[in-house]
Amino acid sequence: MTDGQLRSKRDEFWDTAPAFEGRKEIWDALRAAASAFESDDHELAQAIVDGASITLPHGALTECYDELGNRYQLPVYCLAPPINMIEEKSDLEVPDVPEPPPNSGQECQLRLRLSTGKDLRLAVRSTDSVQHMKRRLLAEEGVAPASQRWFFSGRPLTDRMKLEELKISRDYVVQVIISQPPPQNPTPVEN
Repeated sequence: MTDGQLRSKRDEFWDTAPAFEGRKEIWDALRAAASAFESDDHELAQAIVDGASITLPHGALTECYDELGNRYQLPVYCLAPPINMIEEKSDLEVPDVPEPPPNSGQECQLRLRLSTGKDLRLAVRSTDSVQHMKRRLLAEEGVAPASQRWFFSGRPLTDRMKLEELKISRDYVVQVIISQPPPQNPTPVEN
């Protein structure tokens, strides 16, 4: 698993976990505690757990309960990276998808729904790759391509896929998940 895949898997877990059971504010506290724990700020993680009245019967965040008795289970990959992580190649080492010839393909408007809640239309060409469309979104919205994950009909789109291969019907929506930077540790308040 690469670092990007791990981030994607974690984002997917945190985005979907509150929808199943438990309270959103407890899920938010667990996410903050997991982030603090991974950053080796164990005191902050403990303070967050204590402040949200979360009990850890086994002493680990993998299984915990809130004060109402709701059970929360966190996968280990949300607490620490696997020991056999694969080194990702930098953008300089990854060959770029060749730019399509100018004015090639049919121009159209692609409907995007960003995970930030914003809907927009992006001017693209049928010969554009997902990588080129990510760059267009960067130009319009300022979102780095590395922070974008594109999905259509529930499947992830890779950078090399071309719009014409995706068979996206008019007025269908492409989902774009924007990865948020990890929360910064808050400055402790002196009493």
